[in-house]
This record gives sequence, structure tokens and C-alpha cells, in this order.
Amino acid sequence: MVNSDQRRRQLAREKFERQQRRRAEARGKAKRRNVIIASTLAVVVAAGVGAYATGLTDSTEKKDDKAAEAAASPSPSPSASESTTPEPKMAIDASAKYTMVLKTDQGDIPVAMDAKKTPHTVNSFKSLADKGFFDKTKCHRLTTQGIHVLQCGDPKGDGTGGPGYTIEDENLQSLGKPAADGLVTYKAGTVAMANTGQPHTGGSQFFLVYKDSKLPPAYTPFGTMDEEGLKAVETVAKAGVEGGGGDGPPKTAVTVEKATVDKV
Repeated sequence: MVNSDQRRRQLAREKFERQQRRRAEARGKAKRRNVIIASTLAVVVAAGVGAYATGLTDSTEKKDDKAAEAAASPSPSPSASESTTPEPKMAIDASAKYTMVLKTDQGDIPVAMDAKKTPHTVNSFKSLADKGFFDKTKCHRLTTQGIHVLQCGDPKGDGTGGPGYTIEDENLQSLGKPAADGLVTYKAGTVAMANTGQPHTGGSQFFLVYKDSKLPPAYTPFGTMDEEGLKAVETVAKAGVEGGGGDGPPKTAVTVEKATVDKV
């Protein structure tokens, strides 16, 4: 016979063990779904997800589920946006227009940028491109389900790289009013910043939208591909994702041989 105190301890222990199993299962589920993007995308990935607390077990499970769901967005992992160095000093003409050209092994991708609307973003890209930061980097992520983007700008090529600083969000108002589901349309041809899902956490990673995609209005739209560039990305997307599925490294590997940013 067990007394009431022993029974209470036994029940508490069993409850704790159930919680641990559930939390381990939730973490495993999130890890399996996020392994491709080392997250946290983004678009977008297990970075920056908030805590949704309704008790010990529920809060853990919900947080892990949110991390898994974040894989549908273009976000880098937390380390990609950790600020360790200052943002480059403003050195561009903030009233001018610029063109970024991504010379890739799958074709050139020219991107028109408006410094008046996104001065910090354009200034950062100009600074990084002038230093050769993007040269010989791979576009590490292609998403063909839910959203339709090719993600680039990571010097490590695995979703964890960045410049060592973050820049503020810009030009979000141009996306218009969100629909009832809280999403807006990033139109085909749009080039936007990836981030961790938290405000002002953009670094060097960005995504190229090759087909209209619904996303939260949280990713700075800073450029537009021309027809030639869009066609090049569409061709890569048609080949699909390495190993199948809808999210992972593109089957047709894309390397940015050189990136330049010049005033128009």
C-alpha cells in the first residue's frame, strides 16, 4: 500500500516525465522540419519566434511548433543576424537610384534599388558588394511550396552566415494593408531582406521572389528584378529542390560569382 504522499509524488513524477517526452518530441519535430535552413528562412526559420506561454507544457510545445512553422518564411538562423560590428556609415546618395547586378553561373540578375525608400539597405549592400562579400557565395535555399523564393546572401551557404551587424526595416508601408490573415503579397520580381522574424534583424541574406508569395509584412522590399533576372530564377525553381520536397538547397546550384552595386 502507498500512502497519499507517496501517491502524490508518483503522480507528479509521471506528469513531469510526460511533459519531458512531449517537449522532446516537439523539439525533434521542429528540428526535423527546420534542418534545411539551420533554424530559426525565413523567410523566415526558428529565429526570433516569441514565447507563447499558457503553462509549462503548452508553452514549450507551442514555441517549438512556432519554430517549425517559421520554416515557411525566409529567415536566417539567429547567428546570421547577431550584431557584433557597427552598420556601415552612410556613404551613398540617399536620393539616388542604384542597380545591383548578381552575376551568377545561372545568368545575370540585375536588381533596381531605390535608395530614397531603403537608404540603410542600399548602403549596406553597396558596402558589402564593394568588399566582395557576396562573391563566390551560394544561393542556399529554394522554396517551391507555400512561398516561392530563392534565398541568397549567406557567405557560409547554410543559412547561418551574416555580416556581423543588423540593419533596420525599411519600406514596409509599400506592401499595403495586410489581409485578414495578416499577410501581404510579395509580387514576383521583388527582392527583399530575410530576417529572424523580429524587427530590424536583417543582415546580408535576401530572397528573390519568382512567383507571387503571401508573407507577413516584415521583410524589407528593397529591389526589383528585371525580366532577364526573373527568368533566370524561374528556371532554377523549375528544376526543384535537391532531394525533392518544397524547401531546401536548389537542385540547380546557384553561385553568385560577383555582386556589384552602382549608382544609376
